[in-house]
Amino acid sequence: MTIETLKNNVLAILGERVVSSSTDLGELTIHVKPADYPAVALQLRDHVDCQFAQLMDLCGLDYSEYKDGQYEGPRFAVAVHLLSVALNQRIRLKVFCDDDDFPVVASVNRIWNSANWYEREAFDLFGIMFEGHEDLRRILTDYGFIGHPFRKDFPVTGHVEMRYDAEQRRVVYQPVTIEPREITPRIIREDSYAGLN
Repeated sequence: MTIETLKNNVLAILGERVVSSSTDLGELTIHVKPADYPAVALQLRDHVDCQFAQLMDLCGLDYSEYKDGQYEGPRFAVAVHLLSVALNQRIRLKVFCDDDDFPVVASVNRIWNSANWYEREAFDLFGIMFEGHEDLRRILTDYGFIGHPFRKDFPVTGHVEMRYDAEQRRVVYQPVTIEPREITPRIIREDSYAGLN
């Protein structure tokens, strides 16, 4: 099946639910509204001309610095990469969050159970909430971690650091204490280096 045939099939199946579609590097991307996201996901999985039975990846996206800050759309999005083994085809489903201050989209964990950890990762690193997820908690950062480190406005040095305190015999949190320094590489100059000269 060609990418154009896939595009025509998907557009015919989903109809007005598709906000936009594009083809880049041989892969079809469709953009849908948050309200249509769960229903579109179900159709992509169950329709006989789609059969996207496997969710290969789900990730959060932060568009705040996109196009050098010239982008004026919603800040956060979720991209889902789907695979149909039966029809040997792939598709990317993209949904933007309506609210930049509190990004929320529906969970697709009940449609594809492989979304579980991916949604937890997007929540942990971007702060995107997945409505209906049964166990939405941090997965990569520490339980006491403040903020979401993949957001473009997250400070490079973070907010707090943790270390083991031998006197208190426990892990303690303290403000980050990274001192700025300039590292100059060491240059070795020898007249007969490696037999040259």
